[in-house]
Amino acid sequence: MQNHIARSFDVNRLNLFYSLVLMIFLVFIARLFYIQVIQHDFYRQAALSGQYREYEVPAQRGMILAHDDDITVPIVLNEDKFTLFADPKFIEDPKEVAKTLTAISGGSAAEYEAKMRETTRYAVLAKKLGESVKQKIEQLGIKGIGLRTESVRTYPQGGLAGQLLGFVNDEGQGNYGVEQALNDDLKGTPGQLKAITDVNGVPLAANGDNVRQEPQNGRDITLTIDIGMQKKLENILKQHIPYVGSKSGSAIIMDPYTGAIKAMANYPSYNPAEFFKVKDASLFTNPAVSSPLEVGSIMKTLTVAAGLNEKVIGANTTYYDPARWDIDGSTIKNVEEDGGAATRSIADILQYSLNTGAVYVLMQLGGGQVNDQARNTWNDYLVNHYHFGQKTGIEQGYEADGYVPDPNDGYGLNLQYANTAFGQGISITPLQFASAFSSTINGGTYYKPHLVEPSDGKAEVVNDSVISPDVSKQMRVYHENSVAKNYTFLIRDGYRVGGKTGTAEIPAPGGGYYEDKFNGTFVGYIGGKRPQYVIMVRVNEPHVAGYAGTAAAGTMFGKITDMLINNFSVALAP
Repeated sequence: MQNHIARSFDVNRLNLFYSLVLMIFLVFIARLFYIQVIQHDFYRQAALSGQYREYEVPAQRGMILAHDDDITVPIVLNEDKFTLFADPKFIEDPKEVAKTLTAISGGSAAEYEAKMRETTRYAVLAKKLGESVKQKIEQLGIKGIGLRTESVRTYPQGGLAGQLLGFVNDEGQGNYGVEQALNDDLKGTPGQLKAITDVNGVPLAANGDNVRQEPQNGRDITLTIDIGMQKKLENILKQHIPYVGSKSGSAIIMDPYTGAIKAMANYPSYNPAEFFKVKDASLFTNPAVSSPLEVGSIMKTLTVAAGLNEKVIGANTTYYDPARWDIDGSTIKNVEEDGGAATRSIADILQYSLNTGAVYVLMQLGGGQVNDQARNTWNDYLVNHYHFGQKTGIEQGYEADGYVPDPNDGYGLNLQYANTAFGQGISITPLQFASAFSSTINGGTYYKPHLVEPSDGKAEVVNDSVISPDVSKQMRVYHENSVAKNYTFLIRDGYRVGGKTGTAEIPAPGGGYYEDKFNGTFVGYIGGKRPQYVIMVRVNEPHVAGYAGTAAAGTMFGKITDMLINNFSVALAP
């Protein structure tokens, strides 16, 4: 009996044990089901969190090309450089690793160490490392240290057209020039790589959990400039600007029948490959498009064109010039060499650069005096025909608007507008003036000035009726007459040369103008049967004997025409 009871107790105990084992097993099954099925995504993300990283795959920035005779060649390229980075999570001895790396890459070991002690998972230690440095670092096989390929700009032509091009900063953003204006087109769209990494933080490219979006490279662009012409123009400025005692200046060579810029140069400039060495940020801007000035007497070319187009004067008009006009209590007179009061022709206004002649034309726009009608008609030409006071839209960062005074709001409006007739009291960039002048000698069409070849090959017409073709033809007669009679040093046998000087007073900070400081300007053209190149020259505050417009800007214009004749197949006159 006792044995039977003992055996029964053992069986019950065994059954209880089996039941407990079964219950435990069922709990494990339920737990595994909960983890692997119900909470699958949560635990998967937790497991990957230490090894799952996102990488941006940079797009290749578009190249910039330019004309070199009959071919196009790159003037801005991309070169692979390498960014050294660390994942501090994997760095066991930051001090020792920093010492080892800086022995190869240079830099500060203390800075490397500090960055490797940060909480970030991606600490940049150095940028723009070369291939040989990259290979040496890779051979070390340091856990948590990586190298990322970055594309940086290189310049086969050195510092050529630096201010025109602009530069790309360390964050891949275009600054100034073409690089800024067309940054969205040039930069492309970066791709994305979401990758599982190994224990060293290196992406496992073959892992099925990786997600990759391919980058879209930026668009290549071709500039309108001619490399040879640009080089020679820059050399002329480098030699001429210091020679005439000036510290800075600009010059533009434009195709007047398309608005294409063939060369655009400033002095001084900089090398975009070494933008980080520039201490004065103003050197980055392109003064030919960003620095307006009071252009002086070259404005008379546009004043006369407006008067002819409005038919308030004619090609054979003569008038009595008193050599002074009293307007709003102030006197407007000419330079000493004007010859005094006399009967004058319209050609004389340009040949002798008569301030009083320009005011006479303005008066005719008002029916015989400077008044509301004269101001508003002249303002219409300034703003709607010549497009001053507004950006041209050229592919440059920081283009300036310039300034045109309101014809109906302000103090001494008649005097102010009388001054604008000969280029004072109004500010215009060299590019704006070159574009407007081109429209008055090409038949009357204002083409949008551009530095980038249009994709369809067609020049953009902004205004096809700036002045009439007949007036444009007459303006060329006046300009060539001025050179033949007043600027004989610019005559080039076999070619047609026309143009006008400007000597502009420089505004003083407290109001009024300096009596002994002037800017020199010259605008003109050279060609054969028709103008082939329009040239705009600016020389800031030269120190020369004679007028700044003639002795500084005019002489540089002559050097540029010689350069074009000798090197760039200027057509002969019929």
